[in-house]
Amino acid sequence: MTEAGENAGTGETRRVRVVLVDDHRMFRTGVQAEIGETGRTGVEVVGEAADVDQAVTVITATRPEVVLLDVHLPGGGGVEVLRRCAPLMAAAENPVRFLALSVSDAAEDVIGVIRGGARGYVTKTITGTDLVDSVFRVQDGDAVFSPRLAGFVLDAFASTDAPPVDEDLDRLTQREREVLRLIARGYAYKEIAKQLFISVKTVESHVSAVLRKLQLSNRHELTRWATARRLV
Repeated sequence: MTEAGENAGTGETRRVRVVLVDDHRMFRTGVQAEIGETGRTGVEVVGEAADVDQAVTVITATRPEVVLLDVHLPGGGGVEVLRRCAPLMAAAENPVRFLALSVSDAAEDVIGVIRGGARGYVTKTITGTDLVDSVFRVQDGDAVFSPRLAGFVLDAFASTDAPPVDEDLDRLTQREREVLRLIARGYAYKEIAKQLFISVKTVESHVSAVLRKLQLSNRHELTRWATARRLV
């Protein structure tokens, strides 16, 4: 059995250049420690980012083979990173490929990033060994999913009867979804503004838009709505 970074049959050590995108510094540090010993794993972490703007800047500058991308990020979320990096994914030579790595196992998150161009989606319960293997598989162009999540993708893209995304949720913009989740988790407006790098007034505007689009009256109803859909 070969190591994750070893070419079968040749014994040569493979290399893959990776950027880590996650808004939790301690998590990035943990992933770096787990998979970033290049001599052992073949993974070279060439950059990190904590929000959408940082991610786009670092990815554009380093042109990694694989980006490990969190779904929920300040500045528009993982879907926004994918949108802004679309030209890099479409490059004829040395395309940048994305693997979502998130605590969320919600169907709408999985479908959203796959629609955006990610090659796979694994949850943060994955082991270091399996994560290294997933990175190399994505580098090779394979699609990689945690077992339960693969069903979401198959159902969404195979079914013509049921929409893969909640129709009500689909009315919201990516930023409105971010605000919705934070409100449902009990964050105050000031805390949301700080986390998303926006003003309190902008947070209030987003909350008003969410309540109007979902036909809800207050944040308590909003929290119940989000909890029922496992968005919290």
